[in-house]
Order: sequence, then C-alpha cells, then structure tokens
Amino acid sequence: MLQSKIKHIELRHQLHRIAELSGQEAKTSAFIKEQLKELSPGIIIEKLGGYGLAAVFDTGKKGPVVCFRAELDALPIHEINKFEYRSKSPSVSHKCGHDGHLTILLGIGEWVKDNLNKLSGKIILLFQPAEETAQGALAVLADKRFTDLKPDYMFSLHNLPDFPLGSVIIREHVFASASRGLKIRLIGKTSHAGHPENGLNPLTAMMSILEVLNNLPNIVTGLDESVLITIIHVRLGEEAFGTSPGEGEIMATFRSNNDETLDKLAKETKRRVIAIAKAFGLKERLTWVEKFAATVNNEEAYAIVKQAVAKMKIETIQPLSPFPWSEDFSFFSQNYKSAFFGLGSGELHPQLHNPDYDFPDALIETGIELFANIVKETSKFYVTNKLD
Repeated sequence: MLQSKIKHIELRHQLHRIAELSGQEAKTSAFIKEQLKELSPGIIIEKLGGYGLAAVFDTGKKGPVVCFRAELDALPIHEINKFEYRSKSPSVSHKCGHDGHLTILLGIGEWVKDNLNKLSGKIILLFQPAEETAQGALAVLADKRFTDLKPDYMFSLHNLPDFPLGSVIIREHVFASASRGLKIRLIGKTSHAGHPENGLNPLTAMMSILEVLNNLPNIVTGLDESVLITIIHVRLGEEAFGTSPGEGEIMATFRSNNDETLDKLAKETKRRVIAIAKAFGLKERLTWVEKFAATVNNEEAYAIVKQAVAKMKIETIQPLSPFPWSEDFSFFSQNYKSAFFGLGSGELHPQLHNPDYDFPDALIETGIELFANIVKETSKFYVTNKLD
C-alpha cells in the first residue's frame, strides 16, 4: 500500500512538471498513454477531441458501462512555488489540480486491472483535453468513437479548497453554474487628441454599457443572487497621448444557476448594447466565448455517489446552493446519467487558479477509493434497474 502511495505521488509530480495549455496537451497525453499500456486495457482510443484518450476495460460480463473522467489541461499561470517538481513550462502550471485528478484516474485504472475478474460490464477512463476553455467535452462528444461506447453512467470529481481535507462535497440537481464570456467591441473613429471633435470616441458609450452590465442582473431577474456579471477586462484605444481613441473593448463573464436565465440575460444584454452603440453612432461587434452549461447531477448517479461515500465513513458536505464556477463536464451531464462532486482540499489551502496553489497529494488515495466504491455501487444499481 505504501509503495502504491509513493508511486501515485511521483506520477502526480511528473504530470505537474509537464503542464500544458488547453488543446496543446501532447506531452501529457503521451505520458498518460505510457501509463495506460501498463494497465493493459482492452482498448485505448487516442486523439479524442484533440489529445484526449479513453481506456476501455471490458469484463466480458453483462453489466453497466461506467465512465470516469479527468482533465488533461493546465492554466496560463506562472507558478511561484519553489518545490522540486514545479512546472517546467514557462507561465503554464497546474493551478486547478488536474494533475491530481489524472493521477486518481490512473489509480482507479490499477484497481480495475487488479479486480477485473470480480467486476461486470465495462469501465472507461476518459482523459479529456481542453476543459478550461469549454471546448474539450464537446469535442469528445462529437467523436463517434466515444458515443459508440454508450456509457450508462459518468462520474467526475474536482478538488475544492475551503472545505475540510478529504471531505466529499455533493449536492442534488445543479452542482455548478452555467457561464459564458462576452467580448464587446465598439468601433468609432480616431482623431488628433487636440481635435477630439473630428473623431468618434467610444468612451461615453463604454461607460453606459458598464453601468448596464452592473445593473442588469437585478433588472432581468430581480434580486437573484445566483445571477452574476463580472467585468474582467476593459480597453480603450492605445497608449498614444496624441490620439483620441476610436475603438474600445469590454469583456465580461456571465453566470447563472440555469441555462434559461443565462439565455435571457444574454439576449437583453445584446439588445441594450446594440441600442447604446447606435445612439452614439458606433459600430458594435458582440462575440460569445467559453460557453459552459450548468452541471446538473442525475438523481440516480447522485444516489450512487452518496452510497459510495457512506461506505468510507468520511465527512459529507451538501452546499445549499450551486457553485458559481463552471465545468464542461456539464455537457456530459446533458447526455448521460452523471454526477459531479468535490473533494475538500483543506480549509486553509491556496485557492484554485492562484500562483501558489498545488494539489494535495493526500487526496489521491481518497479519490481512488471513492471511485472504486462507485464502480461497486453502480453495479448494484444496474442490477436493480436494468436486469430482469
């Protein structure tokens, strides 16, 4: 057992060193593939949605098709940690803990290999690319090689700071919010700074749009705290003291507990931005990016996780409201019976996406054991609900 723990920690550290951005996970994928070969799955599917991989373990017995998913990509964040295994990739590092999630998936692969003759159905390990940009899950779902596997259930986890180390965070229905990014570009006319009247400066229009974005959640939905618009970037012209700018850009992130409210908010935003631009004689371009649906837990899959956790006798936490961040596992939850849950990283642990964050190695064995229990519980649910 101790040797396995040491091996898993070293695997995680190796993955941490080779962090890669979304859609560029070539080294990470190759590393994972070499580890999978040692586990001898029946099939290894490559280039899923980019650099994604799926390992399929077939027991040869009738039973559920269960898929576990982890993420290959890292973030464009410079790491300030000084430990030996820090990222070797300039300004790229695993600041969301995907290296830990990948290690847990490899760990459950070892367990499946060792227990294959005791299991039923198929177990799929999905190593998904490009989670951070909301592109990976959709790209995997667009690949017939994955959809032909026809998972009965899908499960995924994410480490969560602010919660006790090793605790499980799970809730019914919506777990994480829907979100999307908006880029607003306003185009006027530049002029000499000494003669601004000869140009068309978008500044006043931008100020009006910023006020609209600040107030719109309450206008559209009332005092609904689940709706949020966050301004993330504002740019006006260039650094040229002799020029009155003729172009500006606003970027914002929209979030809500449900996709319908987000659609309503997006439509109203578009209507108002177009009206403001027209009033000031400006051209406008609106571009929506990084669209995440709400991550919704299926009732049956949620019950499976609850029973799996109960067998471990570890703390379970049920948040009263969905998390405001988003996950592209949401697209799997739209297509399969799925459950997404959290593992507590520690109440004082550095936050996700912070330069000093690092995945807690203590969570690796907890995650593996929990996934193993989910495999066992899923078989029980399958027998109850699917077999005569």
